[in-house]
Amino acid sequence: MTPLQRYIAEEIAVDHADGLITRREALRRLGLIGLGVAAATSLLAACSDDQGATTATSASGEPPPPPGEDVQPPGAADAVATESVTLPGPEGRTLQGAWAAAAEPRGAVLVIHENKGLTDHIRSVAGRFAGAGYSALAVDLLSEEGGTASFTDPAHATAALAKVPPERFVADMSAGVDELERRVPNKKAAAVGFCFGGGMVWLLLASGEPRLAAAVPFYGPLPDNANFSGSRAAVLAIYAEQDARVNASRDAAAAALDRAALPHEIVTIPGADHAFFNDTGQRYNPAAATDAYDRVLDWFDEYVR
Repeated sequence: MTPLQRYIAEEIAVDHADGLITRREALRRLGLIGLGVAAATSLLAACSDDQGATTATSASGEPPPPPGEDVQPPGAADAVATESVTLPGPEGRTLQGAWAAAAEPRGAVLVIHENKGLTDHIRSVAGRFAGAGYSALAVDLLSEEGGTASFTDPAHATAALAKVPPERFVADMSAGVDELERRVPNKKAAAVGFCFGGGMVWLLLASGEPRLAAAVPFYGPLPDNANFSGSRAAVLAIYAEQDARVNASRDAAAAALDRAALPHEIVTIPGADHAFFNDTGQRYNPAAATDAYDRVLDWFDEYVR
């Protein structure tokens, strides 16, 4: 099992341990990424033991309050509409994406999706950044498979992502940076990603991509033996207090950033769990999402504009 497959498998198992999906559904999803019944059963048991009775709670021990019906996700009030676009990919391939243009761009942002692909939620995030002055491009990393929209079952989209070699992800993300340079010339560029996408941001930094002025991985897995010496990005790494699985790599990320002498800040949002920024998900935490969003915009204002 590759590191990416292991991460996705553990994410499925933790979702089951937290009661977000049934055992049957967890076994189905694990089977789609190649785990046999025995291995899948062992993983579910191990993650259930690790999680114990943990749930998404606030610092006070109570579940975070749901947002009111009239409360919008951070940045949504000023969001710009996105449009579906295609862009040149590596080796003559065509990539799909969602584009949101700021009226007067201060800079540009590459947005990397979660393990369900380029969803409406990620499109909305691109639109929010554009509304804040940073033209944004969300690249569909399932473009070669026909695009996220070609999958009627999100679990199949996740399984497809688990089978893609890291080198192709890096090439596709680099093509996204190319497109940002074309669409927003003479402006600095950043990358931001969530969960799986956070891991992709770490991977892009480790690839030596030199054109990013800033990077913001949200609770993303760190590549094995990460080396960021080829990067020039100022990194804001965002973690969630209750996300023990991803937090296990936080110290290694800090050490790798120190070795590369990159400007960086590592923030752990209190009372928040994995995927707290996704307002369409069951772990959404509006207070934590607002805090993180404000931090990201401050970071971009310092290093991108």
